[in-house]
Amino acid sequence: MEKKKHRPIRSYVLRTGRFTPGQQKAFERWWPAFGVDFEPGKVLDLPDLFGNPNPVWLEIGFGNGESLARMAQDFPQRNFLGIEVHTPGVGHLLLKLGEENITNVRVMHHDAMEILEQSLADASLDRVQLFFPDPWHKKKHHKRRIVRPAFVELMGRLIAPGGVFHAATDWQDYAEQIMGLFSQRSDLFENLAGAEEYSPRPDTRPITKFEQRGQRLGHGVWDLLFRRKA
Repeated sequence: MEKKKHRPIRSYVLRTGRFTPGQQKAFERWWPAFGVDFEPGKVLDLPDLFGNPNPVWLEIGFGNGESLARMAQDFPQRNFLGIEVHTPGVGHLLLKLGEENITNVRVMHHDAMEILEQSLADASLDRVQLFFPDPWHKKKHHKRRIVRPAFVELMGRLIAPGGVFHAATDWQDYAEQIMGLFSQRSDLFENLAGAEEYSPRPDTRPITKFEQRGQRLGHGVWDLLFRRKA
């Protein structure tokens, strides 16, 4: 009897949505310039991909890409690799990159965990950013959260010594989970704010309209920054 294949737990629900006409045109026009196709088992040559050896900041789940584009403009001496599974967000970012001639961003439209596991070389990233990931707020769904022990191990492998993992969430229990998992690996990471402490929002993370609206409603936001030890 043939064994059933084990289905991996996904940290997202694939909601491809629909392109607006502008996003469709942007995808067709700008994907060849900024898009990076996922090829199973192929490790990306990041200096070749960007055309320079500048440090690479990876953002997992960039949403509509507004904050990623802003960071790329604020830090032109950094390269930014963005991952997003939702099609409209990819189209929105491509349109902005093309219209504003932002050249230090590359975009991948695929499952982040597969990219982390297969497409990136050890110690190839200067920073990894995870801003407002899906909290999967029901307890029975916590296993779907992207930050799990295996994720922490991947961060330890992919982030270069001295590099930083930066997470931000507006769900306190998720912040506590992230804090616990990274604090447990004190052999790999040190908390930049001090043991068990959250960091103030650094200037490197633009505040979003979503976050501003939450602040007006009294919602909290927790930033966590952990440096990869040498």
